[in-house]
Amino acid sequence: MAKKIINGRKYDTETAKLVGEWANMHYVTDLNYESESLYVKRNGEYFLLGEGNARSRYAKPCGDGNWIGAWEITPLTYDAARRWAEEHLDADQSRPSLARCPRTRPKTWC
Repeated sequence: MAKKIINGRKYDTETAKLVGEWANMHYVTDLNYESESLYVKRNGEYFLLGEGNARSRYAKPCGDGNWIGAWEITPLTYDAARRWAEEHLDADQSRPSLARCPRTRPKTWC
């Protein structure tokens, strides 16, 4: 579960709908492991939850030149979310919500 407020908007993985997930080819215990999950909120906004270990792009410095695994939420436009899904998901992995989500009526669940 991850929650964050960005520019006055709340992003919460518990209340948003999961569209799809991706992980690199490393084991979860590997320092290079990272994963990303695409979500859509009830109002039609998309966001990406990225998580990773100490040598991933999501790592954060923790002092004395050391790094620790961390997570980050990034708001996405519809077009950015669609590009992410096309690059990271197979057709059978992608949930239908992104493909059918109407741009003109963002207040509905897709």
